[in-house]
Amino acid sequence: MDLVWKPGYSEATKEAIMKIETRYLAVGVLLVLALGAVACSGGPKASAPPPEPTPEPTLEVDDGVIEEEIDGPVTETLSTENVISELPEDLADLNARGYLEDVFFDTDRFDLSPEARGVLAKNANWMLRYSTVLVLVEGHCDERNTREYNLALGDRRANAVRDYLVSLGVGANRVRTISYGEERPFALGHTEEAFRLNRRSHFVITAR
Repeated sequence: MDLVWKPGYSEATKEAIMKIETRYLAVGVLLVLALGAVACSGGPKASAPPPEPTPEPTLEVDDGVIEEEIDGPVTETLSTENVISELPEDLADLNARGYLEDVFFDTDRFDLSPEARGVLAKNANWMLRYSTVLVLVEGHCDERNTREYNLALGDRRANAVRDYLVSLGVGANRVRTISYGEERPFALGHTEEAFRLNRRSHFVITAR
């Protein structure tokens, strides 16, 4: 604020006016300093915008068809009656179909070869599907060695088959075993091929 001196002011008046002018200058300086402090602070900080709400899941519609994603596989359980109805009722006919394959052994051996395990895996899957089927596993040998030896070897072969089926999930109460040794040969003759075919475990379905 600029004060104008007029002629005729006394010294006392001039002194009073100077004090007023000095006071106005001090107030002006304080205002300038206050405005500078506000400018340095950058003014009030803007608050972060609120998070956007999560959209609700929607179903995709294509030509009037609604598709919905389903978590996990969808399986349909077939009843035992429906599955068993696929099999012939006559046991002779059922066994003649060859649903269960024989497994073969090396000479004087009852351990299961990789090929035999593969066959038994397929047999086990079939028995697990038809869960009421009961089987008899026969142990057979070729004609070499004594009768007693072959009966014992046939028993070990049949039990090896049963134990492997059980390890694959087939109930032990569904598998019986018997040994015929050399008494019921599949192939007649005294050749190596006949001996090979007679060293086997044979499946007989006894109930469906």
